[in-house]
Amino acid sequence: MPTAFQGATPYCYANSLAMVLDPDAPPPSAIEVLTGSPFGAQFEGGLPYFDPLGWNPDLGLDQAIGLLGWTCRRTTGGTAAEAVGRLREATGQGPVLVGPVDVGLLLHQPWSSGTANGGDHWVAVLGVDDRTVLFHDPAGFPFATLPVDAFVAAWQEQLPDCAGPFTMRSDFRRNEQVDATTALRRSLPAALGWLTGQHSGTSRPSKDGGAAAVERLADDVQTGLGGRTLSHLTEFAIRVGTGRLADASLWLAEIGEIRASEVAERQARLLGSVQYGLVVGDTRSAASALRQLATGYDELGAALM
Repeated sequence: MPTAFQGATPYCYANSLAMVLDPDAPPPSAIEVLTGSPFGAQFEGGLPYFDPLGWNPDLGLDQAIGLLGWTCRRTTGGTAAEAVGRLREATGQGPVLVGPVDVGLLLHQPWSSGTANGGDHWVAVLGVDDRTVLFHDPAGFPFATLPVDAFVAAWQEQLPDCAGPFTMRSDFRRNEQVDATTALRRSLPAALGWLTGQHSGTSRPSKDGGAAAVERLADDVQTGLGGRTLSHLTEFAIRVGTGRLADASLWLAEIGEIRASEVAERQARLLGSVQYGLVVGDTRSAASALRQLATGYDELGAALM
């Protein structure tokens, strides 16, 4: 069995869903794999992400929730007053999964810029009164609070190619008792679909996804990354992408998909090694690891067929 990573991983939507479903939730690592996020790479908004072409967390959450045998009420849009009213009513019945919210506007976080930056985040909202929203923020802030207007400002930001403003999920109901391993076995066709591009649902060119996207990134690394892309990779994308592949390896082994688990672990090791190269400026080693990573996606897909 692969050695499981334990530590800070930016799994905000997986952790938030686990909090909302508690005590019936599987580990967030399993939820992350069920969303389909480990099975590909893409360029989105000019930035590289280690998740499939056409995938986004909102789609991933729907996939994971369904595979686990749950349904929920998803609402979005409307005016700020309508959204706050829906949220207040829903939290009267239990915690609510809210997101995306713009991480740049989450003013309880000491590193917040106070300016929208397009970074998506998810939280579990526990209650709303006339002045304050109370929530668990999986970035490390239990029982966080924000003034209602401040929370609304983060919640109403339009985040590209994800969900619209004021999106939330509430009224979670279990239709079927599904354990994590059964859900993961059922997720394999979707994982293969993400790897092969069958689920992309996008007209973007193929160079934006899969192995081609990673090869493109390797070229960019060799020619020189802009500061925004370098920060995005070293502060977020490599961390979360490596964690996703490591957790895919762990859970694929758990359900007996040993060959696929071995490939995913090798992918995780390759991507994890890119972090040091980028931080210290060893672009040659980083680009080499990325090129090896690119060839592994087809191998992972073959192992899942």
